[in-house]
Amino acid sequence: MPNNMEGRGLTDREMLLLCLELEKGRCRSVSNTLLETSHKELRNVYKQCFENAEQNQSNLFEIMSEKDWYKVETATTEQVGKTQALMQNNLHPDDKF
Repeated sequence: MPNNMEGRGLTDREMLLLCLELEKGRCRSVSNTLLETSHKELRNVYKQCFENAEQNQSNLFEIMSEKDWYKVETATTEQVGKTQALMQNNLHPDDKF
């Protein structure tokens, strides 16, 4: 339901979209920091931060998806197969691993 009475403020959809984008950004930022952290205890702190941000992002996405406010295109079987092949080739390009 919109909360922009008399043309002021953001709608519920706009607020959720902003929150979703913030959480996605937090996931990227924390994951980059996590990958660069060598101190074991600090790494664990960043892991927990990432898990929290990921869960928040997932919850926001679910809410928006249920309300039909965030639509994603379903991949075809062919698209999934191409992506799997690409990933396998990039992970093991010369089968030396």
